[in-house]
Amino acid sequence: MKKSEATRLNILRKAFELIYEKGYQTTSVDEIIATTQVTKGAFYYHFKTKDEMGLAIINELMRSSFQDTFIDPFKLSENPLDTIYNLMENILMDNEFLKVEYGCPTSNFTQEMAPWNIEFTKALNKLSSEWENAMIEAIEKGKKNGKVQPDVNAKGVAIFVMSGYWGIRNLGKLENSKSIYLVYLKQLTSYFNSLR
Repeated sequence: MKKSEATRLNILRKAFELIYEKGYQTTSVDEIIATTQVTKGAFYYHFKTKDEMGLAIINELMRSSFQDTFIDPFKLSENPLDTIYNLMENILMDNEFLKVEYGCPTSNFTQEMAPWNIEFTKALNKLSSEWENAMIEAIEKGKKNGKVQPDVNAKGVAIFVMSGYWGIRNLGKLENSKSIYLVYLKQLTSYFNSLR
């Protein structure tokens, strides 16, 4: 990796960490520069504006992680309901990067930026749609192989799971406790049992 590329990636990673902890609106370019220890000129060489950097965080950093965490588990899934549950349990209970007190990075960006910036809305919607479509395809496959009842509305399940996940991450952030996640996972189990 060239020095210029490494500098750019370092800015994105450090900015993402700050934004995840503090929020996008309250994180200044000056804070990002101080944390990354690059010059103001170096920052603006890589990103014309803070919003350009924010979009790069979504499209480059978050997209890769999102793909690994939320999409790839469905590729070889034979039992989509188990795959969804295991994914939820892992990201809520075991994932060391996603902190209960900071919530979900994608949800945070959506709440902060989607109402104000159409480019953020498009980028975040693309992530959301990819996750939704991965679940729908897996559930449809599960209906064909007998793991899911044939009359189940795959899109309805996907929307329910996504809204539940984003909601429970926000409740966890409010309570600063993972105990609320256990309530959600128990109810998710009951719901999925009704779909088998």
